[in-house]
Amino acid sequence: MLTKQLLGSALVALVVVSVSIVSVPVFAQPTQPPSGRIHNPNPVVNRPDSIQDAGLYGYWSRMTDQDRAGGALLGKVVVRDELLPWDPIVVTVSCDGAAAYTAETDAKGYFAILPSRIPGEMSLQGDRERQMKVHFEGCVVQAFLAGFKSSGLSITERNLRDSPEIGTITLTREFTARGTAVSATSKSVPSSAAEHWSRAGEEMLADRPERARRQLEEAVRIYPAFAVAWYQLGTLQRPSNPREAELYLRKAAAADPAFVSPHEQLAALAVQQQDWQGALQSLNQYLQLDPKGTTHIWYYSALSNFQLGNIEAAEGSANKLLTMDPLHNTRNGEQLLAVILARKADYLGALSHLRHCLSYIPQGPDAELVKAQIAQIEKHVPKAN
Repeated sequence: MLTKQLLGSALVALVVVSVSIVSVPVFAQPTQPPSGRIHNPNPVVNRPDSIQDAGLYGYWSRMTDQDRAGGALLGKVVVRDELLPWDPIVVTVSCDGAAAYTAETDAKGYFAILPSRIPGEMSLQGDRERQMKVHFEGCVVQAFLAGFKSSGLSITERNLRDSPEIGTITLTREFTARGTAVSATSKSVPSSAAEHWSRAGEEMLADRPERARRQLEEAVRIYPAFAVAWYQLGTLQRPSNPREAELYLRKAAAADPAFVSPHEQLAALAVQQQDWQGALQSLNQYLQLDPKGTTHIWYYSALSNFQLGNIEAAEGSANKLLTMDPLHNTRNGEQLLAVILARKADYLGALSHLRHCLSYIPQGPDAELVKAQIAQIEKHVPKAN
């Protein structure tokens, strides 16, 4: 059996990472109403810019057409007749029915699909173009947002050769969906409450979170059904005041019972406090509204079930996480699966996943921890055969 010391050291690292996965959304300079919103006749709330908004696109605009070929694929996501959410929207490249690449939108809905960064000759421009062609030609790009259906874009040879802007993905509300990541209450926000919402973004840009909090509190005072404002109050308070954060997040969920995002943050809060049973309760509430889940949802589910001894459920959640996260953007997801398999005495399976971790974890303390885990588990392989 795998030593308790190894499991302990692995889980300490996993718990620390799990606390930091869902961070407080970045606020920055509020924009004009986002162009991603096609039409909304009701008062709308300005969405803060992302601090990385101009980074890639500023760089891209300075490149020559020849340099751009194969350097990246660019696109945009819009939400029809709705407010573009502040949280990033996941974009997935599916090839032969399986997720091969994931990206996230910035604050204006833009996203980029970048070539694999392979050292040596693969870093040459021609090789980047060839690699993109090999991996992505003919694949389909879609966005995923709970409660919405996505149009799809096909990656063509022309995109990879000389037209890197693949187009716009449109998300349309699916009225039969049980849950949604865009609260319907935002469509009825009075202009005065919307104004306080926008000011909150300005205050966060100026590094004045207390003033931002007061602006959000004024917004919900004016419009108590402002679910997304309660939600942002909760995410703002989560790192420093968990009790108050939970209160705000529950108010968000009560204001719009179909709004899924508060349940994800409540699960994150419970994991932060190592309240594994509480985490599962919030996760179950989320999954009742959106059975597909997210990478964060399945990570929290795997970790919480593991801690509670629900090993089969933990393994199932970890496998769903890896299916949705081909680039391993959720840190330690595969390592968690390895620990789960080791608990089941499936040492060969655990070794396979840990060795694969070393193919994408950079050299440093994290890689050294994985190597130590491999060394410990290797001692048990002969006994397992």
